[in-house]
Amino acid sequence: MSAARNALARLRPRGGFPYTSPTWPRAVERPPVERTTGIEYDTEWARRYSVRLARAVVLDTVGKGLAKVVAAPVVSGVDRIAGVANPVVFAANHASHADTPLILTSLPERFRHRSIVAAAADYFFDRRWKSVMWAFLLNAVPIERNRPSPKSARTFLGLLQDGWSLVIYPEGGRSPHGWGQRHTAGAAYLAQRSGVPVVPIHLAGTRRILPKDGHRLRPSRTYVTFGTPLSPAEGEDPREFAVRIERAISVLADEHTTDWWRARRRAAAGSTPALGGPDAGAWRRTWALRDHLRTPRAQREWPNLRQ
Repeated sequence: MSAARNALARLRPRGGFPYTSPTWPRAVERPPVERTTGIEYDTEWARRYSVRLARAVVLDTVGKGLAKVVAAPVVSGVDRIAGVANPVVFAANHASHADTPLILTSLPERFRHRSIVAAAADYFFDRRWKSVMWAFLLNAVPIERNRPSPKSARTFLGLLQDGWSLVIYPEGGRSPHGWGQRHTAGAAYLAQRSGVPVVPIHLAGTRRILPKDGHRLRPSRTYVTFGTPLSPAEGEDPREFAVRIERAISVLADEHTTDWWRARRRAAAGSTPALGGPDAGAWRRTWALRDHLRTPRAQREWPNLRQ
């Protein structure tokens, strides 16, 4: 009996396969492992009609309802894009994860359900479940934000040519301090290569809802300002066009804190305050940020949700 028991013990696996990954014979060439997350995640399924319909229902009901309660958005400048047709590149400043839902729910319907979102492959698509969730909810498409990626460029150019508008953040990531960051040339390059206009967008108040290092939503009034569409000039370098886009968003930020007339006067004089804030010490930038993000008392009141 003991001999039989010993024989069975020798046959029983001891922490190896199938409890761990199987080994690979050294003499056999191993094929490359095919990645299905990150930049390699295929989002084509999220643009099928049935998925688009389900997303539209969620966005127009749950999404808009949450945006109204949590962000209480004040949207202006929609008249500036009244005559613009799909596709376009929507380029916005970026301070919070609340930015994308706010933009999508603020877009006119003809853009809202025909837009994709450039989302960081290393953050939103690093896990399979996250890839599926963001592709469905936001129609997100992975983009390499740390280095230029020919695959990302080909994907977005193809989607723009197919009539999809693009929501992208030229800063490459959320601001860690509330001030704007230097723009990359990605949005300008895509607009130039595809021949579509860029609509600058300025967002204010989203950082109060959920800052970069925050973990809890704090309801606050927000502001979404659409700018006049921009097109690259003949022979204009993408980096030069990127500077012009950044300047346009700066003018919209100035318009938010002052008014349309004063913002345009300062823009004409070349004295628009930079999105990056004053070139000063940390305490001075923090102090100036309070003024930059201030909201008049009359505009801080919550909307009457029963209207």
